[in-house]
Amino acid sequence: MEVLNGECRLDQALIRDKRWTNLELLCINKPRYKMPLGFGGKALTWLVDALKKRPEGSPDFILIDCPAGIDAGFITAITPANEAVLVTTPDITSLRDADRVTGLLECDGIKDIKMIVNRVRSDMIKGEDMMSVLDVQEMLGLPLLGVIPEDAEVIRSTNRGYPLVLNKPPTLAGLAFEQAAWRLVEQDSMKAVLVEEAPVRKSFLPFLG
Repeated sequence: MEVLNGECRLDQALIRDKRWTNLELLCINKPRYKMPLGFGGKALTWLVDALKKRPEGSPDFILIDCPAGIDAGFITAITPANEAVLVTTPDITSLRDADRVTGLLECDGIKDIKMIVNRVRSDMIKGEDMMSVLDVQEMLGLPLLGVIPEDAEVIRSTNRGYPLVLNKPPTLAGLAFEQAAWRLVEQDSMKAVLVEEAPVRKSFLPFLG
């Protein structure tokens, strides 16, 4: 907000990560009373254009963290975007919202939409208490960027303020995030498949099944 109000330069507002010098954060403060009345999509587009024109060079990626829901914050966030990563969970309520968001993104001219399915539990899928990733992909019809398993380490890392992907040894969720990031960089996607267990056949040797 201070950048938009001309109270400081853009480079002064950027927060550089201590571990990766090429990763910077630009925070938007929450209190409504500090927001200028004209704030909206045009202001965010100006910020994105300013980031691209910095003397240090244009960033490889500008990631805009979009708020949940489809209110004014959503419309503002997608205004300067040319592609989207839709994060959903495999429950029917989230999928209905995701389908609606997909339609709004396409109406706004954003056709490159990829999907991340979050908080997946294989035990619930096996017990038919949760939709499979294949069901989710068939329902939304979007390229699959990644599948993030339910992992308690996500909560621990968030509470500690430490990136999950730096955990040693790596966690399943951390590895899944890394793979999703790699696909985003390489403009790649994955496809969910249905794996059916073969019937168990008895063998005269236990270790042969």
